Amino acid sequence: MLLKKLSLSALGLITLFGCTRNAISGRSQLMLTSESSLQTQALTEYKDFLSKNKVVTAAVDKKDYDVVQKVGKRIAAAITKYYAQKGLSNELSGYKWEFNLVQSKDVNAWCMPGGKVVVYTGLLPVAQNEAGLAIVMGHEIAHAVLHHGQERVSQQQAAAIGGNIVGSVLSKGSNKIASNVFNTVYAPTAQMGVILPNSRKQESEADHYGLIFAAMAGYNPQEAITFWQRMEKMGGADNTPTLLRSHPTNATRIADIKRLMPEAERYYKAR
Repeated sequence: MLLKKLSLSALGLITLFGCTRNAISGRSQLMLTSESSLQTQALTEYKDFLSKNKVVTAAVDKKDYDVVQKVGKRIAAAITKYYAQKGLSNELSGYKWEFNLVQSKDVNAWCMPGGKVVVYTGLLPVAQNEAGLAIVMGHEIAHAVLHHGQERVSQQQAAAIGGNIVGSVLSKGSNKIASNVFNTVYAPTAQMGVILPNSRKQESEADHYGLIFAAMAGYNPQEAITFWQRMEKMGGADNTPTLLRSHPTNATRIADIKRLMPEAERYYKAR
């Protein structure tokens, strides 16, 4: 009980002084690291990743290369417009969009802070068309512009800082066993209690705003439902407890997207 109280107190102080409200979502986010520094780190990691993987150029596969460039640029233009309409263009400071297609069987895509995007070739057959690809790219890019990367790094920093603070306090006392127990238990406790639940929140937010961005870019948001239905069929039965999930179940995701569809369709019709 003492360990729990100390860990919560440490994290509470960090959270109190490190939280800001997201200008778009309105959700309070822990921000212990700056967006600019994260963008610098992301650019280094991005270049390193590209140097170690097979990048698909127009010379290699013009059709697939062109579709990734087309969808990416349309999504980026929609996001720029969306933020400008809300008077929040400064939120995209430092963004220099770049879209790369990488040879891999993985059904995946991601976007780093600063607008550095990678799509894996394994995603294209599942996306099936431009609209399906736009749903995924909109979702991944939404993670970046909503500062989810910055938030996740900050959460992990807070967990480490909290552990160090309390670990230091305990190690100075006579109960070295308690210190060892805390160091062993703290990381998984932080993962289940803080990092993963916030990750699920981030996934839901990325679905929400990614749907809007895809719609504003001229892609039918209804494609999101059929895309995730395809993903659900690919995944098969999944009995992972919700507590341990970093992503919502496909069934939950589809239900949420259906609920958000009227809003997305308004953006689609108004483009």
